[in-house]
Formats: sequence, C-alpha cells, structure tokens
Amino acid sequence: MKEILNIKDLRKIYHTPKEEILALDNFSYSLKEGEFVSIVGPSGCGKSTILSILSNLMEPSEGTITLKEGITVGYMLQQDCLFDFRTILDNCLLGLEIKKELTEENKQYVIHLLETYGLKDFMYRYPDNLSGGMRQRVALIRTLATKPDILLLDEPFSALDYQTRLAVSDDVYEIIKKEKKSAIMVTHDLAEAISMSDKVIVLSGRPGKIKHIYDIELSNKSNPIENRKAKEFANYYDMIWKDIDFHV
Repeated sequence: MKEILNIKDLRKIYHTPKEEILALDNFSYSLKEGEFVSIVGPSGCGKSTILSILSNLMEPSEGTITLKEGITVGYMLQQDCLFDFRTILDNCLLGLEIKKELTEENKQYVIHLLETYGLKDFMYRYPDNLSGGMRQRVALIRTLATKPDILLLDEPFSALDYQTRLAVSDDVYEIIKKEKKSAIMVTHDLAEAISMSDKVIVLSGRPGKIKHIYDIELSNKSNPIENRKAKEFANYYDMIWKDIDFHV
C-alpha cells in the first residue's frame, strides 16, 4: 500500500496565563492508502489534538505533516452537528456550498450516497425525523460529499446507546471500505478500535507519546460485529487494556 500521509515528530504545547502544558510529544506515523487506524489512550493524552492538527484547525508547536500530492482530508466531529432547519440533502451539501463546489455532478454524487446507504426516503425530511444512528450516517455522508481521501473520526459513536453504536459502527465501516477511504479514528472504546482497525496506536498519559502500535490480525476478518467473535480479539483487548494507564 502507498503512503499517503506522513506525520513526523508532532508536538503540541498549550499556553495558559500561568503555565505551558505539553499535551503531545514526538508523535510520528505514516498512514497508508486504504488503512483504518485507531488511536486510544487515557483521557487528556492528546488524541483529539492530533485530529485537530491534521485537519488544520490547530497549529502544531513542532513537527511536520506531509500529505501526498492531491490527497484531501475530511473531519467527522463527535456530534453530528446537523442543522434542524435544513433537509437531510441540504445538510449533506453544506460542505460543498462552503467550498463553492456545489456542481450538479457533485450533488448527484451525494444523492447517490444517500440512496446507496439507506437514506433515500429521508432525503427531503429534516434531522428531527431521524434516529441517532441515521443522523451519524448523514454526518458521514456530509463528510464524504467533498470526496476526501482520508477521514478523521473523533469519537463518532459516543453519543449513541450500545446497541445502536454496534450497528452504526458496522454501517460506517462498510461505507468507508466500500468508498475506499483511509481513516484515523479516536475512541475510548477498545473493542470498537480492535474490531474496526488495521492498526491500533496506544498513547501514554499526558504528554501523549506512542507506547505501542498493534497490528490487528483477526481470523476471517469481516465487519466489526463479527470481528468481535474472532479468537484473537480477547487477546488484543487484554494487551491493549494493560498498555493503557487509566489512572493518569
């Protein structure tokens, strides 16, 4: 697989009136085409900071980020952030409007995504007509509308109940794989990380440093729900659990 993103020696210092806080230190990783990577670690270790830097919402204090020429990034936030006064279709077209790329061809691409992933009948309805899981699917399609090569997912299922979370993680995984996207996901849910990812990056407590990178190799790898049944799953869970210091 080709390398499409190189992160080298990323460091982030937050400045307050009283002190400097080193949140992230010496983070390096090379993302490959089609790869799904999860980042886990204790609260406050800089997981979401990494995504904010990669999406240009925040400047790193040190380090470099190199994208392969032509590669673009899309960011799916923790909350779906749908506008109640816009239809589902209009919500999905918002990014294209902002980027002034709302052509008929791009609109038809979004309509195709909505039809393909079970939202055809809700296209002209409003967000309050949707379940939590459907709203997350809409949020993902809105992110896909601008045709990013890399998706950044920040705790994308945390607002959902457990059963819905399982079902939606399956949906999102299927969409990402079918659309041939690469992804970096931040999550506190180890089972979610193992069942969805090719690699899991474990960060230490603040300042966040890479403690370990696990290559997730499961027998008969399938969708996230089925992957939880793989014989290797429990072993990965135990190793990663022990690797994380939850008391930091």
